[in-house]
Amino acid sequence: MDRNLLTEKLKQLLVIECDKEDELEWQEIANEEVLFGNKSRLDLDSLDALQLSLAVQKQYGIRIEGASQGRKVLYNIDSLADYILANT
Repeated sequence: MDRNLLTEKLKQLLVIECDKEDELEWQEIANEEVLFGNKSRLDLDSLDALQLSLAVQKQYGIRIEGASQGRKVLYNIDSLADYILANT
């Protein structure tokens, strides 16, 4: 799986699943940009994390288990891509 293509698809997935189409273009998201929490400009919350986790499971067949793993995997696009590439 091509990493650059994967990161682009993950950004598009995030924008769609978190209902950010009216606020954000997927190209504006940097791979190392923090996705959740006070340090993030994306204004995503725990429901967005759940939506994104379910979308990743559906799209790539990979589960993100528990809050601790979720925080690490969903930290940014790079960490999410690393997790998918390591588990596919």
